[in-house]
Amino acid sequence: AIEALRAAMVAAGDHESAEYAELNAIDGIGQVVADALVEFFGEPHNIEVLDALLAEVTPQPFVVEETNSPVTGKTVVFTGSLERLSRSEAKVMAERYGAKVAGSVSAKTDYVVAGEAAGSKLKKAQELGVRVLSEEEWLALVGEG
Repeated sequence: AIEALRAAMVAAGDHESAEYAELNAIDGIGQVVADALVEFFGEPHNIEVLDALLAEVTPQPFVVEETNSPVTGKTVVFTGSLERLSRSEAKVMAERYGAKVAGSVSAKTDYVVAGEAAGSKLKKAQELGVRVLSEEEWLALVGEG
């Protein structure tokens, strides 16, 4: 998988390539991030460091559990400060239940989980009519509450 990623990033160096278009099509990745990834993988030193790391570790494939969760296939955005979960824990939990976690709110967003001091993402969700949940409502929805 790492080798395929490396090959795709090298191919994406050509901005006319299918790999570059595919990279730009990923939700949350635009031209600036795509260019930064291509540049990173184009630096020989970075590849040496990755190779050294891979010699010491064995990456495990990310497996989405088969689930019949109410959030399977849904797009979720977390905003504000959550009390029971860190942002990374919330993301892992959502993905474990088959949800996709996005960094910004759009018309395609199904749920926004809003913690304390939620700001512009909460406002945009309300403007778009996206369902807003508290952290407790989110945990209850996925059966962890």
